[in-house]
Amino acid sequence: MVNVTRRSDPADVVIVGSGAGGGMAAYVLTRAGVNVTLLEAGVPWDNTTDSAMMSWPYDSPRRGASTKDRPFGEWDACVGGWEIEGEPYTVAPGQRFRWWRARMLGGRTNHWGRISLRFGPRDFKSKTFDGLGDDWPISYDDVRPYYERVERLIGVFGSKENFPNAPDSIFLPAPKPRCYELLVQQASKNLNIPCIPSRLSILTQPLNGRASCHYCGQCGRGCSTHSNFSSPSVLLPPALATGKLRIITNAMAREVLTDERGLATGVSYVNRTDRRDYAVRARIVVLAASACESARLLLNSKSGRFPEGLANSSGVVGRYLTDSTGLSVSGHIPKMEHGVPHNEDGAGGAHLYMPWWLDNRKLDFPRGYHIELGGGKRSAPGFGFMGGIQRFNGVGGYGKSLKEDYRRFYGATVNFAGRGEMIPNDDTYCEIDPGVVDTYGIPVLRFHARFSDSEVKQAKHMQETFREIIHEMGGTPLSPMPPGELNYGLEPVGRIIHEVGTTRMGNDPQTSVLNANCQAHDVKNLFVADAGPFVSNAHKNCTWTILALSMRTAEHIARQRNQGTL
Repeated sequence: MVNVTRRSDPADVVIVGSGAGGGMAAYVLTRAGVNVTLLEAGVPWDNTTDSAMMSWPYDSPRRGASTKDRPFGEWDACVGGWEIEGEPYTVAPGQRFRWWRARMLGGRTNHWGRISLRFGPRDFKSKTFDGLGDDWPISYDDVRPYYERVERLIGVFGSKENFPNAPDSIFLPAPKPRCYELLVQQASKNLNIPCIPSRLSILTQPLNGRASCHYCGQCGRGCSTHSNFSSPSVLLPPALATGKLRIITNAMAREVLTDERGLATGVSYVNRTDRRDYAVRARIVVLAASACESARLLLNSKSGRFPEGLANSSGVVGRYLTDSTGLSVSGHIPKMEHGVPHNEDGAGGAHLYMPWWLDNRKLDFPRGYHIELGGGKRSAPGFGFMGGIQRFNGVGGYGKSLKEDYRRFYGATVNFAGRGEMIPNDDTYCEIDPGVVDTYGIPVLRFHARFSDSEVKQAKHMQETFREIIHEMGGTPLSPMPPGELNYGLEPVGRIIHEVGTTRMGNDPQTSVLNANCQAHDVKNLFVADAGPFVSNAHKNCTWTILALSMRTAEHIARQRNQGTL
Protein backbone atom coordinates (compact mmCIF):
# COMPACT_ATOMS: atom_id res chain seq x y z
CA MET A 1 0.00 0.00 0.00
CA VAL A 2 1.33 3.44 -0.92
CA ASN A 3 1.97 5.73 2.06
CA VAL A 4 0.40 9.06 1.10
CA THR A 5 1.13 12.40 2.75
CA ARG A 6 -1.97 14.60 2.67
CA ARG A 7 -1.66 18.32 2.06
CA SER A 8 -3.51 20.44 4.61
CA ASP A 9 -6.40 22.67 3.63
CA PRO A 10 -8.27 21.56 0.52
CA ALA A 11 -8.13 23.72 -2.58
CA ASP A 12 -11.27 24.78 -4.34
CA VAL A 13 -9.81 23.30 -7.55
CA VAL A 14 -6.77 21.17 -8.31
CA ILE A 15 -5.49 21.29 -11.89
CA VAL A 16 -3.13 18.68 -13.33
CA GLY A 17 -0.93 20.22 -16.01
CA SER A 18 0.28 23.77 -16.64
CA GLY A 19 0.24 24.07 -20.44
CA ALA A 20 -2.39 25.64 -22.68
CA GLY A 21 -5.37 24.00 -20.98
CA GLY A 22 -4.11 24.02 -17.40
CA GLY A 23 -2.63 27.50 -17.66
CA MET A 24 -5.84 28.96 -19.07
CA ALA A 25 -7.98 27.21 -16.45
CA ALA A 26 -5.75 28.60 -13.69
CA TYR A 27 -5.91 32.09 -15.23
CA VAL A 28 -9.71 32.13 -15.42
CA LEU A 29 -10.44 30.47 -12.10
CA THR A 30 -8.05 32.49 -9.94
CA ARG A 31 -9.32 35.75 -11.43
CA ALA A 32 -12.81 34.56 -10.48
CA GLY A 33 -11.66 34.28 -6.86
CA VAL A 34 -11.13 30.50 -6.80
CA ASN A 35 -8.28 28.96 -4.78
CA VAL A 36 -6.32 26.73 -7.16
CA THR A 37 -3.50 24.24 -6.68
CA LEU A 38 -1.72 23.34 -9.92
CA LEU A 39 0.34 20.15 -10.24
CA GLU A 40 3.10 20.06 -12.86
CA ALA A 41 5.13 16.90 -13.48
CA GLY A 42 8.16 18.81 -14.72
CA VAL A 43 10.67 21.38 -13.54
CA PRO A 44 10.14 25.12 -13.01
CA TRP A 45 10.70 27.43 -15.99
CA ASP A 46 10.88 31.20 -16.33
CA ASN A 47 11.34 32.63 -19.82
CA THR A 48 12.91 35.79 -18.42
CA THR A 49 15.84 33.93 -16.88
CA ASP A 50 15.91 30.48 -18.48
CA SER A 51 15.65 31.36 -22.18
CA ALA A 52 18.73 31.07 -24.41
CA MET A 53 17.14 33.11 -27.19
CA MET A 54 20.22 35.30 -27.73
CA SER A 55 22.87 32.56 -27.58
CA TRP A 56 24.89 31.81 -30.71
CA PRO A 57 25.51 28.24 -31.88
CA TYR A 58 29.26 28.69 -31.34
CA ASP A 59 28.63 29.46 -27.66
CA SER A 60 28.17 25.71 -27.17
CA PRO A 61 30.63 22.85 -27.70
CA ARG A 62 27.74 21.05 -29.41
CA ARG A 63 26.97 24.06 -31.65
CA GLY A 64 23.36 23.88 -30.51
CA ALA A 65 22.88 20.21 -31.40
CA SER A 66 20.19 18.23 -29.60
CA THR A 67 20.54 16.63 -26.20
CA LYS A 68 18.60 13.76 -24.68
CA ASP A 69 16.05 15.97 -22.96
CA ARG A 70 15.97 18.55 -25.77
CA PRO A 71 15.67 16.59 -29.03
CA PHE A 72 14.86 19.75 -31.04
CA GLY A 73 18.12 21.46 -30.13
CA GLU A 74 20.26 22.18 -27.10
CA TRP A 75 18.51 25.48 -26.41
CA ASP A 76 14.99 24.45 -27.31
CA ALA A 77 12.64 25.73 -24.63
CA CYS A 78 10.91 22.40 -24.04
CA VAL A 79 12.41 19.95 -21.57
CA GLY A 80 11.14 16.49 -22.44
CA GLY A 81 11.25 14.34 -25.53
CA TRP A 82 10.20 11.21 -27.34
CA GLU A 83 11.91 9.04 -24.74
CA ILE A 84 12.15 10.04 -21.06
CA GLU A 85 14.39 8.06 -18.74
CA GLY A 86 12.29 6.06 -16.29
CA GLU A 87 9.03 6.90 -18.06
CA PRO A 88 8.49 4.36 -20.83
CA TYR A 89 5.42 3.75 -22.95
CA THR A 90 4.80 0.75 -25.14
CA VAL A 91 3.46 0.21 -28.65
CA ALA A 92 1.49 -2.82 -29.79
CA PRO A 93 3.55 -5.26 -31.89
CA GLY A 94 3.84 -4.32 -35.55
CA GLN A 95 2.54 -0.77 -35.06
CA ARG A 96 4.17 2.66 -35.00
CA PHE A 97 3.48 5.47 -32.55
CA ARG A 98 5.60 8.30 -31.15
CA TRP A 99 4.71 10.19 -27.97
CA TRP A 100 6.32 13.52 -27.10
CA ARG A 101 6.02 14.55 -23.47
CA ALA A 102 7.08 17.82 -21.85
CA ARG A 103 8.42 17.89 -18.31
CA MET A 104 8.46 21.57 -17.40
CA LEU A 105 6.21 24.39 -16.27
CA GLY A 106 4.09 25.42 -19.25
CA GLY A 107 4.51 22.08 -21.00
CA ARG A 108 4.45 22.12 -24.78
CA THR A 109 3.48 25.80 -24.94
CA ASN A 110 7.20 26.49 -24.54
CA HIS A 111 8.02 24.54 -27.68
CA TRP A 112 5.20 24.74 -30.22
CA GLY A 113 5.32 26.59 -33.55
CA ARG A 114 2.61 29.05 -32.39
CA ILE A 115 0.45 28.41 -35.43
CA SER A 116 -2.86 29.68 -34.08
CA LEU A 117 -5.80 28.64 -36.24
CA ARG A 118 -9.46 28.61 -35.30
CA PHE A 119 -11.43 25.50 -36.14
CA GLY A 120 -14.16 26.38 -38.63
CA PRO A 121 -17.93 25.75 -38.73
CA ARG A 122 -17.46 22.62 -40.80
CA ASP A 123 -14.82 21.23 -38.42
CA PHE A 124 -17.34 21.00 -35.57
CA LYS A 125 -19.98 19.29 -37.75
CA SER A 126 -17.90 17.29 -40.22
CA LYS A 127 -20.07 14.17 -40.04
CA THR A 128 -22.99 16.25 -41.27
CA PHE A 129 -20.98 17.06 -44.38
CA ASP A 130 -19.35 13.73 -45.27
CA GLY A 131 -20.83 11.09 -42.94
CA LEU A 132 -17.49 10.21 -41.29
CA GLY A 133 -16.66 10.29 -37.59
CA ASP A 134 -19.00 12.22 -35.32
CA ASP A 135 -20.20 15.78 -34.91
CA TRP A 136 -19.24 17.75 -31.82
CA PRO A 137 -22.10 18.47 -29.38
CA ILE A 138 -21.18 22.16 -29.72
CA SER A 139 -20.88 24.37 -32.78
CA TYR A 140 -18.48 27.00 -34.03
CA ASP A 141 -20.86 29.68 -32.79
CA ASP A 142 -20.56 28.24 -29.26
CA VAL A 143 -16.76 28.59 -29.33
CA ARG A 144 -16.38 31.77 -31.41
CA PRO A 145 -16.75 34.20 -28.45
CA TYR A 146 -13.97 32.37 -26.63
CA TYR A 147 -11.68 32.43 -29.67
CA GLU A 148 -12.19 36.20 -29.76
CA ARG A 149 -11.35 36.62 -26.09
CA VAL A 150 -8.26 34.41 -26.41
CA GLU A 151 -7.11 36.58 -29.31
CA ARG A 152 -7.61 39.80 -27.36
CA LEU A 153 -5.72 38.35 -24.40
CA ILE A 154 -2.85 36.60 -26.19
CA GLY A 155 -2.56 38.23 -29.62
CA VAL A 156 -2.23 36.67 -33.07
CA PHE A 157 -1.05 38.18 -36.33
CA GLY A 158 -2.60 37.45 -39.70
CA SER A 159 -4.84 38.85 -42.42
CA LYS A 160 -8.56 38.79 -43.11
CA GLU A 161 -9.21 36.47 -46.07
CA ASN A 162 -12.87 35.41 -45.70
CA PHE A 163 -12.32 31.69 -46.20
CA PRO A 164 -15.55 30.03 -44.96
CA ASN A 165 -13.90 27.22 -42.98
CA ALA A 166 -10.70 29.06 -42.04
CA PRO A 167 -12.30 31.81 -39.93
CA ASP A 168 -10.54 35.12 -39.58
CA SER A 169 -9.37 36.11 -36.13
CA ILE A 170 -8.92 39.46 -34.43
CA PHE A 171 -5.55 40.01 -36.07
CA LEU A 172 -2.49 42.07 -35.33
CA PRO A 173 -0.62 43.22 -38.48
CA ALA A 174 1.24 40.45 -40.26
CA PRO A 175 4.99 40.80 -40.97
CA LYS A 176 6.09 41.12 -44.58
CA PRO A 177 7.07 37.93 -46.45
CA ARG A 178 10.73 37.05 -46.74
CA CYS A 179 12.45 36.60 -50.11
CA TYR A 180 11.96 32.84 -50.37
CA GLU A 181 8.34 33.22 -49.27
CA LEU A 182 7.66 35.70 -52.08
CA LEU A 183 9.01 33.15 -54.57
CA VAL A 184 6.80 30.43 -53.07
CA GLN A 185 3.82 32.78 -53.18
CA GLN A 186 4.44 33.54 -56.85
CA ALA A 187 4.61 29.84 -57.76
CA SER A 188 1.51 29.08 -55.69
CA LYS A 189 -0.43 31.82 -57.47
CA ASN A 190 0.47 30.23 -60.80
CA LEU A 191 -0.96 26.94 -59.48
CA ASN A 192 -4.12 28.54 -57.99
CA ILE A 193 -3.07 27.65 -54.44
CA PRO A 194 -3.77 30.42 -51.89
CA CYS A 195 -0.63 31.50 -50.03
CA ILE A 196 -1.50 34.01 -47.33
CA PRO A 197 0.02 35.52 -44.17
CA SER A 198 0.54 33.01 -41.37
CA ARG A 199 -1.55 33.17 -38.21
CA LEU A 200 0.92 33.02 -35.33
CA SER A 201 0.52 34.01 -31.68
CA ILE A 202 3.50 36.37 -31.81
CA LEU A 203 3.04 40.08 -31.10
CA THR A 204 3.74 42.55 -33.89
CA GLN A 205 2.41 45.33 -31.65
CA PRO A 206 2.55 45.70 -27.86
CA LEU A 207 -0.41 44.05 -26.13
CA ASN A 208 -1.52 43.91 -22.50
CA GLY A 209 1.85 45.00 -21.18
CA ARG A 210 3.88 42.66 -23.39
CA ALA A 211 6.41 44.00 -25.89
CA SER A 212 6.19 43.41 -29.62
CA CYS A 213 8.50 40.87 -31.24
CA HIS A 214 11.98 42.16 -32.08
CA TYR A 215 12.44 39.47 -34.77
CA CYS A 216 15.34 37.48 -33.35
CA GLY A 217 13.72 34.40 -34.88
CA GLN A 218 14.33 32.18 -31.84
CA CYS A 219 10.77 31.63 -30.58
CA GLY A 220 11.49 27.96 -29.93
CA ARG A 221 14.07 28.85 -27.29
CA GLY A 222 11.59 30.67 -25.08
CA CYS A 223 10.95 34.39 -25.38
CA SER A 224 12.50 36.49 -22.59
CA THR A 225 10.47 39.53 -23.72
CA HIS A 226 7.23 37.50 -23.57
CA SER A 227 6.39 38.57 -27.11
CA ASN A 228 5.11 35.15 -28.10
CA PHE A 229 2.60 32.96 -26.33
CA SER A 230 3.51 30.43 -23.70
CA SER A 231 1.67 29.62 -20.53
CA PRO A 232 4.53 30.79 -18.22
CA SER A 233 4.68 34.14 -20.06
CA VAL A 234 1.00 34.99 -20.48
CA LEU A 235 -1.28 32.91 -18.25
CA LEU A 236 0.51 31.89 -15.06
CA PRO A 237 1.96 35.28 -13.94
CA PRO A 238 -1.45 37.03 -13.70
CA ALA A 239 -2.90 33.95 -12.02
CA LEU A 240 -0.11 34.02 -9.43
CA ALA A 241 -0.62 37.76 -8.96
CA THR A 242 -4.12 37.09 -7.60
CA GLY A 243 -2.66 35.25 -4.62
CA LYS A 244 -5.06 32.40 -5.37
CA LEU A 245 -2.66 30.02 -7.15
CA ARG A 246 -0.20 27.54 -5.67
CA ILE A 247 2.05 25.70 -8.14
CA ILE A 248 3.72 22.41 -7.22
CA THR A 249 6.36 21.33 -9.73
CA ASN A 250 7.99 17.89 -10.04
CA ALA A 251 4.60 16.41 -9.11
CA MET A 252 3.84 13.28 -11.14
CA ALA A 253 0.12 12.61 -10.83
CA ARG A 254 -0.70 9.03 -9.92
CA GLU A 255 -4.47 8.88 -9.36
CA VAL A 256 -7.64 10.94 -9.06
CA LEU A 257 -9.03 10.20 -5.62
CA THR A 258 -12.76 9.65 -5.02
CA ASP A 259 -15.11 9.16 -2.08
CA GLU A 260 -17.90 6.67 -1.40
CA ARG A 261 -20.32 8.80 -3.45
CA GLY A 262 -18.08 8.58 -6.50
CA LEU A 263 -17.08 12.26 -6.39
CA ALA A 264 -13.51 13.38 -6.95
CA THR A 265 -11.78 14.47 -3.75
CA GLY A 266 -8.31 15.34 -5.01
CA VAL A 267 -5.23 13.96 -6.74
CA SER A 268 -2.37 11.83 -5.44
CA TYR A 269 1.08 12.41 -6.89
CA VAL A 270 4.70 11.37 -6.57
CA ASN A 271 7.23 14.05 -5.76
CA ARG A 272 9.93 13.39 -8.36
CA THR A 273 12.58 14.87 -6.05
CA ASP A 274 12.07 12.85 -2.86
CA ARG A 275 10.01 10.07 -4.57
CA ARG A 276 7.39 10.13 -1.79
CA ASP A 277 3.65 10.05 -2.39
CA TYR A 278 1.48 13.05 -1.55
CA ALA A 279 -2.13 14.04 -2.13
CA VAL A 280 -3.87 17.35 -2.70
CA ARG A 281 -7.46 17.52 -1.56
CA ALA A 282 -9.85 19.56 -3.67
CA ARG A 283 -13.54 20.10 -4.25
CA ILE A 284 -13.14 20.07 -8.03
CA VAL A 285 -10.55 18.33 -10.22
CA VAL A 286 -9.48 19.57 -13.67
CA LEU A 287 -7.25 17.36 -15.80
CA ALA A 288 -5.09 19.17 -18.35
CA ALA A 289 -2.05 16.93 -18.51
CA SER A 290 -2.36 16.36 -22.31
CA ALA A 291 -4.81 14.09 -24.07
CA CYS A 292 -2.90 10.88 -23.48
CA GLU A 293 -1.60 11.69 -19.97
CA SER A 294 -5.10 12.61 -18.78
CA ALA A 295 -6.48 9.37 -20.24
CA ARG A 296 -3.72 7.45 -18.48
CA LEU A 297 -4.59 9.12 -15.18
CA LEU A 298 -8.27 8.23 -15.53
CA LEU A 299 -7.55 4.64 -16.54
CA ASN A 300 -5.24 4.23 -13.54
CA SER A 301 -7.86 5.67 -11.14
CA LYS A 302 -9.68 2.41 -10.46
CA SER A 303 -11.98 1.59 -7.56
CA GLY A 304 -14.90 -0.65 -6.73
CA ARG A 305 -17.24 1.94 -8.19
CA PHE A 306 -15.01 2.52 -11.22
CA PRO A 307 -13.39 -0.85 -12.01
CA GLU A 308 -12.48 0.14 -15.60
CA GLY A 309 -11.09 3.51 -14.63
CA LEU A 310 -12.61 6.78 -13.49
CA ALA A 311 -15.30 8.34 -15.72
CA ASN A 312 -15.08 5.31 -18.01
CA SER A 313 -18.49 3.67 -17.78
CA SER A 314 -18.69 4.17 -21.56
CA GLY A 315 -15.42 2.29 -22.09
CA VAL A 316 -14.15 5.01 -24.42
CA VAL A 317 -11.43 6.63 -22.30
CA GLY A 318 -8.35 6.33 -24.49
CA ARG A 319 -10.39 5.68 -27.64
CA TYR A 320 -10.82 7.95 -30.68
CA LEU A 321 -7.16 8.98 -30.45
CA THR A 322 -5.93 10.92 -33.48
CA ASP A 323 -2.94 13.01 -34.47
CA SER A 324 -2.44 15.36 -37.40
CA THR A 325 -1.11 13.70 -40.51
CA GLY A 326 2.27 15.01 -41.53
CA LEU A 327 5.07 14.75 -44.06
CA SER A 328 7.53 17.14 -45.67
CA VAL A 329 9.39 17.64 -48.93
CA SER A 330 12.42 19.87 -49.51
CA GLY A 331 13.61 21.25 -52.81
CA HIS A 332 16.71 22.89 -54.27
CA ILE A 333 15.90 26.16 -56.07
CA PRO A 334 18.76 27.28 -58.40
CA LYS A 335 17.50 30.86 -58.65
CA MET A 336 18.11 31.19 -54.89
CA GLU A 337 21.82 30.27 -55.15
CA HIS A 338 24.54 32.84 -54.43
CA GLY A 339 22.06 34.79 -52.33
CA VAL A 340 23.02 38.38 -51.66
CA PRO A 341 23.42 38.82 -47.89
CA HIS A 342 20.42 40.70 -46.56
CA ASN A 343 18.25 40.90 -43.48
CA GLU A 344 15.95 37.87 -43.38
CA ASP A 345 14.95 38.41 -39.76
CA GLY A 346 11.40 37.87 -38.72
CA ALA A 347 9.17 35.90 -36.40
CA GLY A 348 10.17 32.41 -35.33
CA GLY A 349 8.22 30.72 -38.10
CA ALA A 350 7.08 31.27 -41.65
CA HIS A 351 5.36 34.52 -42.49
CA LEU A 352 3.13 32.76 -45.05
CA TYR A 353 1.14 29.52 -45.14
CA MET A 354 -1.36 27.80 -47.40
CA PRO A 355 -4.81 26.97 -46.00
CA TRP A 356 -6.85 24.09 -47.39
CA TRP A 357 -8.20 25.23 -50.72
CA LEU A 358 -9.84 22.29 -52.54
CA ASP A 359 -13.28 20.67 -52.80
CA ASN A 360 -13.28 17.08 -51.52
CA ARG A 361 -16.08 16.18 -53.92
CA LYS A 362 -13.45 16.31 -56.65
CA LEU A 363 -10.86 14.27 -54.71
CA ASP A 364 -10.47 10.66 -53.64
CA PHE A 365 -10.11 11.45 -49.92
CA PRO A 366 -12.12 13.41 -47.32
CA ARG A 367 -11.13 16.42 -45.22
CA GLY A 368 -7.94 18.35 -45.95
CA TYR A 369 -4.56 19.74 -44.94
CA HIS A 370 -2.69 23.03 -44.76
CA ILE A 371 0.87 23.69 -45.88
CA GLU A 372 3.63 25.16 -43.71
CA LEU A 373 6.66 26.75 -45.36
CA GLY A 374 10.37 26.83 -44.65
CA GLY A 375 13.48 27.88 -46.51
CA GLY A 376 16.07 30.57 -47.06
CA LYS A 377 18.81 31.42 -44.60
CA ARG A 378 16.71 32.85 -41.77
CA SER A 379 19.55 32.90 -39.20
CA ALA A 380 23.14 31.88 -38.54
CA PRO A 381 23.96 28.32 -39.65
CA GLY A 382 23.43 25.74 -36.93
CA PHE A 383 24.88 22.33 -36.16
CA GLY A 384 25.00 20.08 -39.24
CA PHE A 385 23.79 22.74 -41.67
CA MET A 386 23.92 21.76 -45.35
CA GLY A 387 24.36 18.12 -44.45
CA GLY A 388 24.03 16.06 -47.64
CA ILE A 389 25.57 18.72 -49.84
CA GLN A 390 26.29 15.99 -52.38
CA ARG A 391 22.60 16.18 -53.25
CA PHE A 392 23.25 19.71 -54.54
CA ASN A 393 26.62 19.46 -56.30
CA GLY A 394 26.55 15.73 -57.03
CA VAL A 395 29.92 14.91 -55.47
CA GLY A 396 30.35 16.41 -52.02
CA GLY A 397 33.79 17.95 -51.68
CA TYR A 398 36.69 19.07 -49.54
CA GLY A 399 38.55 22.26 -48.71
CA LYS A 400 38.15 25.54 -50.57
CA SER A 401 35.74 24.25 -53.21
CA LEU A 402 33.50 22.76 -50.52
CA LYS A 403 33.39 26.08 -48.65
CA GLU A 404 32.49 27.84 -51.87
CA ASP A 405 29.67 25.34 -52.45
CA TYR A 406 28.36 25.96 -48.93
CA ARG A 407 28.18 29.67 -49.70
CA ARG A 408 26.55 28.95 -53.04
CA PHE A 409 23.88 26.53 -51.86
CA TYR A 410 23.14 27.74 -48.30
CA GLY A 411 19.71 29.33 -48.39
CA ALA A 412 18.84 27.89 -51.82
CA THR A 413 16.22 25.50 -50.46
CA VAL A 414 12.55 25.50 -49.65
CA ASN A 415 10.57 23.08 -47.52
CA PHE A 416 6.88 22.23 -47.48
CA ALA A 417 5.25 20.44 -44.55
CA GLY A 418 1.68 19.19 -44.68
CA ARG A 419 -0.55 19.00 -41.62
CA GLY A 420 -3.80 17.20 -42.31
CA GLU A 421 -6.87 15.75 -40.67
CA MET A 422 -6.94 12.18 -39.44
CA ILE A 423 -10.40 10.66 -38.99
CA PRO A 424 -10.82 8.61 -35.76
CA ASN A 425 -10.74 4.85 -36.29
CA ASP A 426 -11.28 1.84 -34.04
CA ASP A 427 -7.65 0.72 -34.34
CA THR A 428 -6.01 3.84 -32.92
CA TYR A 429 -6.23 4.18 -29.15
CA CYS A 430 -4.28 3.96 -25.90
CA GLU A 431 -4.75 1.62 -22.96
CA ILE A 432 -2.89 0.62 -19.82
CA ASP A 433 -0.10 -1.90 -20.42
CA PRO A 434 -0.78 -4.60 -17.78
CA GLY A 435 2.88 -5.54 -17.46
CA VAL A 436 4.87 -2.29 -17.45
CA VAL A 437 5.19 0.50 -14.88
CA ASP A 438 7.34 3.61 -14.85
CA THR A 439 10.06 4.43 -12.32
CA TYR A 440 7.37 5.69 -9.91
CA GLY A 441 5.41 2.45 -10.09
CA ILE A 442 2.63 3.97 -12.20
CA PRO A 443 1.29 1.71 -15.00
CA VAL A 444 2.16 3.08 -18.44
CA LEU A 445 0.23 3.48 -21.67
CA ARG A 446 0.30 1.04 -24.57
CA PHE A 447 -0.54 2.52 -27.95
CA HIS A 448 -2.28 1.03 -30.97
CA ALA A 449 -2.16 3.07 -34.17
CA ARG A 450 -2.88 2.89 -37.86
CA PHE A 451 -3.85 5.22 -40.67
CA SER A 452 -6.81 4.51 -42.92
CA ASP A 453 -6.84 4.76 -46.71
CA SER A 454 -8.19 8.31 -46.32
CA GLU A 455 -4.98 9.52 -44.70
CA VAL A 456 -2.75 7.59 -47.11
CA LYS A 457 -4.48 9.10 -50.14
CA GLN A 458 -4.20 12.51 -48.52
CA ALA A 459 -0.45 11.94 -48.12
CA LYS A 460 -0.10 11.11 -51.81
CA HIS A 461 -1.83 14.39 -52.66
CA MET A 462 0.54 16.27 -50.35
CA GLN A 463 3.59 14.73 -52.00
CA GLU A 464 2.37 15.52 -55.49
CA THR A 465 1.42 19.09 -54.55
CA PHE A 466 4.70 19.92 -52.84
CA ARG A 467 6.73 18.56 -55.75
CA GLU A 468 4.60 20.49 -58.23
CA ILE A 469 5.30 23.74 -56.36
CA ILE A 470 9.03 23.01 -56.32
CA HIS A 471 9.03 22.34 -60.07
CA GLU A 472 7.01 25.53 -60.64
CA MET A 473 9.80 27.39 -58.84
CA GLY A 474 12.31 25.88 -61.26
CA GLY A 475 13.71 23.57 -58.62
CA THR A 476 14.29 19.90 -57.92
CA PRO A 477 12.98 17.86 -54.98
CA LEU A 478 15.79 16.60 -52.74
CA SER A 479 14.19 13.19 -52.17
CA PRO A 480 12.35 10.68 -54.35
CA MET A 481 8.61 10.15 -54.09
CA PRO A 482 8.01 7.54 -51.35
CA PRO A 483 5.98 4.50 -52.48
CA GLY A 484 2.44 3.70 -51.41
CA GLU A 485 3.59 0.76 -49.29
CA LEU A 486 5.40 3.33 -47.12
CA ASN A 487 2.26 5.48 -46.87
CA TYR A 488 3.86 8.05 -49.17
CA GLY A 489 6.12 9.19 -46.36
CA LEU A 490 3.50 9.79 -43.65
CA GLU A 491 5.08 10.26 -40.24
CA PRO A 492 3.92 7.77 -37.56
CA VAL A 493 0.80 8.61 -35.56
CA GLY A 494 1.91 10.90 -32.73
CA ARG A 495 4.96 12.28 -34.50
CA ILE A 496 3.29 15.65 -35.24
CA ILE A 497 2.52 16.08 -31.49
CA HIS A 498 -1.18 16.93 -32.00
CA GLU A 499 -2.81 14.05 -30.10
CA VAL A 500 -6.48 14.63 -29.31
CA GLY A 501 -9.73 12.84 -28.57
CA THR A 502 -9.06 10.34 -25.77
CA THR A 503 -11.78 11.73 -23.46
CA ARG A 504 -14.14 13.06 -26.07
CA MET A 505 -17.24 15.12 -25.36
CA GLY A 506 -20.74 14.14 -26.45
CA ASN A 507 -24.39 14.15 -25.49
CA ASP A 508 -24.60 10.36 -25.05
CA PRO A 509 -22.87 9.00 -21.91
CA GLN A 510 -22.64 5.60 -23.63
CA THR A 511 -20.33 6.88 -26.36
CA SER A 512 -18.52 9.80 -24.73
CA VAL A 513 -16.62 10.65 -21.55
CA LEU A 514 -17.58 14.30 -21.13
CA ASN A 515 -20.60 16.49 -21.75
CA ALA A 516 -20.56 19.66 -23.82
CA ASN A 517 -18.97 21.58 -20.92
CA CYS A 518 -16.05 19.11 -20.69
CA GLN A 519 -17.55 17.75 -17.46
CA ALA A 520 -17.42 13.99 -16.86
CA HIS A 521 -20.76 12.26 -17.31
CA ASP A 522 -19.94 9.91 -14.41
CA VAL A 523 -18.32 12.38 -11.97
CA LYS A 524 -19.90 15.82 -11.84
CA ASN A 525 -16.93 17.57 -10.17
CA LEU A 526 -14.34 16.25 -12.68
CA PHE A 527 -13.44 18.19 -15.83
CA VAL A 528 -10.91 17.84 -18.66
CA ALA A 529 -9.31 20.95 -20.18
CA ASP A 530 -6.72 19.68 -22.66
CA ALA A 531 -7.19 18.21 -26.17
CA GLY A 532 -8.83 15.06 -24.83
CA PRO A 533 -12.40 16.42 -25.27
CA PHE A 534 -11.95 16.93 -29.05
CA VAL A 535 -14.40 14.93 -31.16
CA SER A 536 -12.39 15.42 -34.34
CA ASN A 537 -8.95 16.73 -35.19
CA ALA A 538 -9.20 19.33 -37.94
CA HIS A 539 -6.03 20.02 -39.91
CA LYS A 540 -5.61 23.21 -37.86
CA ASN A 541 -3.08 23.02 -35.04
CA CYS A 542 -5.04 22.36 -31.86
CA THR A 543 -3.62 24.81 -29.29
CA TRP A 544 -5.96 27.71 -30.12
CA THR A 545 -9.00 25.46 -29.62
CA ILE A 546 -7.56 24.02 -26.38
CA LEU A 547 -7.26 27.57 -25.06
CA ALA A 548 -10.79 28.55 -26.11
CA LEU A 549 -12.39 25.38 -24.70
CA SER A 550 -10.43 25.65 -21.44
CA MET A 551 -11.60 29.24 -20.99
CA ARG A 552 -15.18 28.14 -21.66
CA THR A 553 -14.91 25.19 -19.24
CA ALA A 554 -13.28 27.24 -16.47
CA GLU A 555 -15.97 29.90 -16.68
CA HIS A 556 -18.61 27.17 -16.45
CA ILE A 557 -16.90 25.84 -13.30
CA ALA A 558 -16.82 29.32 -11.76
CA ARG A 559 -20.54 29.87 -12.50
CA GLN A 560 -21.51 26.49 -11.08
CA ARG A 561 -19.53 27.19 -7.90
CA ASN A 562 -21.23 30.53 -7.45
CA GLN A 563 -24.62 28.90 -7.93
CA GLY A 564 -23.76 26.16 -5.42
CA THR A 565 -24.21 23.29 -7.87
CA LEU A 566 -20.57 22.18 -7.62
